[in-house]
Amino acid sequence: MIILEKEITGVMVYYYIVCKKKLWYFYHEISMEHTNDNVYIGKLIDEESYKRENKHINIDNVINIDFIKTKKILHEVKKSNKIEEASILQVKYYLYYLKKKGVIDIKAKIDYPLLKQSVDIEIDEDDEKYIQETLDKIKEIVSLKYPPKTDKKKICKSCAYYDLCFI
Repeated sequence: MIILEKEITGVMVYYYIVCKKKLWYFYHEISMEHTNDNVYIGKLIDEESYKRENKHINIDNVINIDFIKTKKILHEVKKSNKIEEASILQVKYYLYYLKKKGVIDIKAKIDYPLLKQSVDIEIDEDDEKYIQETLDKIKEIVSLKYPPKTDKKKICKSCAYYDLCFI
């Protein structure tokens, strides 16, 4: 069993789907995102959207919920749905984590304000098994001495870590 120095966060679950190397860098506090325009645009969207909501609900420094609306629905705000699989897994991890803390009967939505769309998210037993498997794989990746090999993808060109991986 692998024991980590830090808890697995929602961002790490997201990065697991997006890029294993980015996940490793993030865990090891190698950050390139402060200089990336796409990250900046995402932060602007977050700041300017849903201004009346109580935002950024941090739980144990593990999950950071964008906001919770009535009827036990947590919301995650995303710039686009290009990496929707990662966003869905991140939000399902939030539900999984909350369930482990005793919070039940909660649902979620991913909001895409620029697209004027949202996606409803729920979690079932199969999701919980997949999340646990994912957490085990994340532990393996971040415990490596060196980052995993880069798998060049279409999204790499817009990634904050592009220069670190390919130049």
